[in-house]
Amino acid sequence: MFRSDNFFGIVIVFALLAACAGPDVASGIYDPLETRNREIHEGNRKLDKHLVGPAADIYGTGIPEPVRVGVNHFASNLGEPGTVVNDILQFKLGSALHNTARFILNSTVGVGGIFDPATNMGLESRPSDFGETLHVWGLKEGAYRELPLLGPSTTRDTVGMAVDFFLDPVGLIIQTPERYVTTLASGASRIGDRYRFDDTVDSILYDSADSYAQARLLYLENRRFQLGQGHNEIDDELYDIYEEFDE
Repeated sequence: MFRSDNFFGIVIVFALLAACAGPDVASGIYDPLETRNREIHEGNRKLDKHLVGPAADIYGTGIPEPVRVGVNHFASNLGEPGTVVNDILQFKLGSALHNTARFILNSTVGVGGIFDPATNMGLESRPSDFGETLHVWGLKEGAYRELPLLGPSTTRDTVGMAVDFFLDPVGLIIQTPERYVTTLASGASRIGDRYRFDDTVDSILYDSADSYAQARLLYLENRRFQLGQGHNEIDDELYDIYEEFDE
């Protein structure tokens, strides 16, 4: 059933679409909201230092690795139907079939997605999102933005995240209280990523001379590389962390 709040969410999304106007940036940095973005970034740093980072340490050291991996697989599997929708919207029918087969296999043989037999059978993860769909449709990147708690983004990707949230096929089908399980799994997966990339995140947020500029540069370079807009000069570990956060 269509969630009652979806209508209002979609209205907000289409209002935000108008905000994507701006230079067609494929390189360089367009950050007209830098002052506000830096304020949000500093708030995110404090939140990470006092809450997210410590929670990640507790989660990572207190939960056995096989359990953490299973949670990540489960959360990732929940996102596969949304990926299929975006594949179709991008006219990537081969990827849509690939990800559908991956979802079915992991949901059945993989016990609801806790295990990932699909990858071992050659059906590797092919993530996508509505931000990428908007890029394929020709929408501009827009301004760089730092979002509270969520971190680096752009106007286009912020709109994309909103659409992915309100039009998530799994979220439309699953009702409460079961929906809380999916929310908790997604949250635990993010906390697990924070623990997994602890050294890299700490290096960006706390060891950089300008953590805001560093995070902005890494996000934009990685995102543009994902969308085929340029060469990625980021080392493998940094690429992995932003790829995880974008899924």
